[in-house]
Amino acid sequence: MRYTKLDDDGIRAALDSLPGWDLDGGRLHHRFRFRDFSEAFGFMATCATIAEAMNHHPEWLNVYRDVEVWLTTHDAGGITTHDVELARAMVSRATVTRTPR
Repeated sequence: MRYTKLDDDGIRAALDSLPGWDLDGGRLHHRFRFRDFSEAFGFMATCATIAEAMNHHPEWLNVYRDVEVWLTTHDAGGITTHDVELARAMVSRATVTRTPR
């Protein structure tokens, strides 16, 4: 499936609708912080299932209670609506107990 790369205005609009997300190296970026490792790992497991269903796999890093995520669509050469959809899904799955960055 082909996705259309967002222009700068599209990326700004997407970031406006994704609290806590920013740009890092041309990719959408967010650091989620949870109560502990178990909660962070549970979030990753849930998001892995969603990402697999979307056939869209994030770059991510887990250290203890932090999960850092970078999203881009390599086939499109940048950020697409597919990235924004996965970012929204991730935000909606983050538990209400997570603490701010």
